[in-house]
Amino acid sequence: MYANCPVDKHFAYNSAPSKTVRQFLMSETESRDFIRQIISDDLESGKHQQITTRFPPEPNGYLHIGHVMSICLNFGVTEETGGRTYLRFDDTNPGKESSEYVEAIKRDVRWLGFDWGGRLTHASDYFNKLYDAAIKLVEMGVAYVDSLSAEEIRSYRGTLTEPGKNSPHRDRSVKENLDLLARMRAGEFDDGEMVLRAKIDMSSPNMNLRDPALYRIRHVEHQHTGNTWCIYPMYDFAHTLSDAFEEITHSLCTLEFEDHRPLYNWFLDQLEPRHRPRQIEFSRLNLAYAITSKRKLNALVEEGIVEGWDDPRMPTIAGMRRRGYPAAALRDFVHRAGVTKKDKLIEMGVLENSVREILGEEAPRRMAVLKPLKVVLTNYPENTVEMMEAMNHPARPEFGTRELPFSRELWIEQDDFMEEAPRKFFRLKPGGEVRLRFGYIIRCDEVIKNDAGEVIELRCSYDPETRSGSANSDRKVKGTIHWVSCAESIDASVRLYDRLFTVANPNTAEDFHAVMNADSLQTVAAKLEPSLAALENDEPVQFERLGYFCADSESEDESVFNRIVTLRDSWAKLEKQAMQEQE
Repeated sequence: MYANCPVDKHFAYNSAPSKTVRQFLMSETESRDFIRQIISDDLESGKHQQITTRFPPEPNGYLHIGHVMSICLNFGVTEETGGRTYLRFDDTNPGKESSEYVEAIKRDVRWLGFDWGGRLTHASDYFNKLYDAAIKLVEMGVAYVDSLSAEEIRSYRGTLTEPGKNSPHRDRSVKENLDLLARMRAGEFDDGEMVLRAKIDMSSPNMNLRDPALYRIRHVEHQHTGNTWCIYPMYDFAHTLSDAFEEITHSLCTLEFEDHRPLYNWFLDQLEPRHRPRQIEFSRLNLAYAITSKRKLNALVEEGIVEGWDDPRMPTIAGMRRRGYPAAALRDFVHRAGVTKKDKLIEMGVLENSVREILGEEAPRRMAVLKPLKVVLTNYPENTVEMMEAMNHPARPEFGTRELPFSRELWIEQDDFMEEAPRKFFRLKPGGEVRLRFGYIIRCDEVIKNDAGEVIELRCSYDPETRSGSANSDRKVKGTIHWVSCAESIDASVRLYDRLFTVANPNTAEDFHAVMNADSLQTVAAKLEPSLAALENDEPVQFERLGYFCADSESEDESVFNRIVTLRDSWAKLEKQAMQEQE
């Protein structure tokens, strides 16, 4: 049976290492991790002529930041060596899976910059072969149909300190087991009434070897195969043989599967497929102030705590894409995190710094006022608009310039004015001067307040000899602030996103709801320069002095903007302390 497993003939192995493989072997890459070293050794020894990996997500939710590590690793090592990577959906649990998740996963992998090149498969593609393999195990006498209930199976399984005990149905004859398995397949039994189990060792110290389930009954429509099947293979069984069918050389998975490796190898030992893959484990990527449990992420969605799987506060790829994170920043982040055998909790600031570094180079600059305070230039001509020339990027002259309308009435940030300012406050204060970026120097002459004593307007005067770029523009003042013209400004709703949780590792909280950040989203009514009306949804910009922003791609209102990241890491000190406490 296994001598005729499907092989992708278009990607048949070469008899000699390709040029790409030779380059990989000769490279002196400083960042070569232990997995890449194993691969290098296997190529150099001739054990493999071509590397084949797979990324096997279950379509029961959206991909998150933890998956980015696996995606970049599995696709990365084959890009580096001229190998191939399968995108395989582990669709063996139909009650929790959907085509929505399938499409979302494909979209996310493409967005990250990887291409499976026609090697898109599903575990369900192999259901017939997997069933044939189950029959073979029964015929070999190493698998049996068990009639114990799920609760009874758990009680028979034992504990970490006590061995389990054999099921009373463990010694059924091969003939009876084959008959019962066929009847399971035919739909004669209810869910949970029968289960096919491997016959290994109920006293094994490894709980995964205590007669694990291979097939269970589920009368549920499958998102890919419809109602063709009513029994479905368990993950360990399906995953191992799918690796063999696809001739995976290195089955890369996270550390929680390390204890499953003896079972992985047991299936291979029993069935002796033509190709024998090797399982290698690496540590999960855990991000501080975030959860990556699909169950908990789904709870956030189902309970309406977030807008959906693509809420910009979510650690999902879809959420980070909508927030405005560049795909290159996620790839850079996992590169910095590294591939190791040690579990690690990575500071959120590491991810945000990757975002800042890329956006700092690529994002054009614009001006916006998030907390508007009106300024009236009392000596500026009424009904007059000047166009000021503004650089689109201070370090990228090729980005060009744009024109900003300047008028008598302007908006500035409330935080850029202080009535009773300390000595080193170099922004606007009564009697003080400040330069308006790309504009003039102004002086605050009068403060207007409402009945509640709140400042609602500043009356200022401007120095017409200090226009930016003019001969006298080099008159010095210590502060420069941004602004937008009142008449020409765009009204916008700006969403200021922050960490979703208040503790570094919310996964350890008894109830993650109790450590949620009530201020993870604040929405402000902002005033934007008019050029932002033409901003594309996926185009990030820097609001000068405020942070990086983009138009929200999912909002029907074009004037909704998301803050991607602040200019500086305001959480750095707190996060460092929290991470030290975790250690």
